[in-house]
Amino acid sequence: MKLKLADKGVILITGVKKNTKPKVMKLWDCLMLRKRFIILTVFDQLKNISQIKHFRHRSCTKFMINLLVGFIVYSFQSKK
Repeated sequence: MKLKLADKGVILITGVKKNTKPKVMKLWDCLMLRKRFIILTVFDQLKNISQIKHFRHRSCTKFMINLLVGFIVYSFQSKK
């Protein structure tokens, strides 16, 4: 699967599991893996504040529209 994705230009970045050999990663990829919790926390806060329901996106366009709508709702909310 990883080779098929690499042929299409998609790079799969995952953390090291217990029973696997460590792989050489780019510095940027290592830093982003460490910051994944922060990124997920920000998206979770936006989802909770804007009351966006989680659903599977069947296309990239629908995902981008849902993300844009979430930002618009967040920008129109009253500041406390």
